[in-house]
Amino acid sequence: MVARGLRWLGTGLLLIPLGLALVWATAALWIDAALPAPLRAGVAGAFGLGSLLLLIRVRPLVRGVSMAVLLFLGVATWWAFIPASNDRDWLPDVARPPRAEIDGDRVVIHNVRNFHYRSESDFDERWETRELDLSRLEGVDLFLSFWGPTWIAHTIASWQFEDGPPLAISIETRKERGEAYSALLGFFRQFELYYVVADERDVVQVRTNHRGEQVFLYRMRASPERARAILLQYLKEINRLAERPRWYNAFSHNCTTEIRHNIQHATPGDPFDWRVLANGFLGELAYERGSIDTSLPFQEMQVRSEITERARAADEAPDFSRRIRDGLPPRPARRSTAP
Repeated sequence: MVARGLRWLGTGLLLIPLGLALVWATAALWIDAALPAPLRAGVAGAFGLGSLLLLIRVRPLVRGVSMAVLLFLGVATWWAFIPASNDRDWLPDVARPPRAEIDGDRVVIHNVRNFHYRSESDFDERWETRELDLSRLEGVDLFLSFWGPTWIAHTIASWQFEDGPPLAISIETRKERGEAYSALLGFFRQFELYYVVADERDVVQVRTNHRGEQVFLYRMRASPERARAILLQYLKEINRLAERPRWYNAFSHNCTTEIRHNIQHATPGDPFDWRVLANGFLGELAYERGSIDTSLPFQEMQVRSEITERARAADEAPDFSRRIRDGLPPRPARRSTAP
């Protein structure tokens, strides 16, 4: 009796992940197959029904499981090789891929977005070329923007310079005309990955003033040297995407996992934490690691770091970036490297 119970338990533990994998594969065929909708539905339905029949009817069970696994691997292999593209009819706000020219401390970035918004969908397009002096880099800040559930947020990194405007980079989906973001579709091959290189006012104000999002700004401890290394890694990825596009994925290649990818390539060492995925808690993680100011209790630090109303009030002001930082907790001092 015990042995039979253990066999049933083992079978259940095997079939649950396999069942989830087959459901995903069925959805991938329905969502991502480049077929007319009726044919796509037929292929996905046949795959789902066929997989279920293999598990129910084929005996011994291990044979049915093996055949179902082979079907899943076939779909997963096809899906992995669906090519991303830079040549689509893009929405205007993601139409131009940024590029960077790097020569020592001098960086020239093309297609920096600096739109003037009347609403989220009504704007004047302004694409700029900006020159940066990396020797004047002071540090990097992190924005967290919440549009709904507090356990998930959109993240934006912004580099600060002594004598110039900040440079913000927001990692997003690159949507075609007629497309809208969907959390479900974000797990499939529906959106290319896009680095919005922008004036800070552009990517922050569109969220606070026109999308009704709640935005927090944290000033990070990172030294100018570390901030420089991370920025250069971002720019390397930006140039790579201009030549070889990649897919966005809501789980593995999103606004926060890409930040971690760039940081780990530039300055490896930070251990993985579950809050990289539940990124609404990144402020708490940064506080625990001493990456932001810790002179206040975290709850008070969080309240003082919200910039939503300041950004709404600053609106189109030329000193937008200064005004949203008024009253913020300061950038923490760098740790001493002395022995």
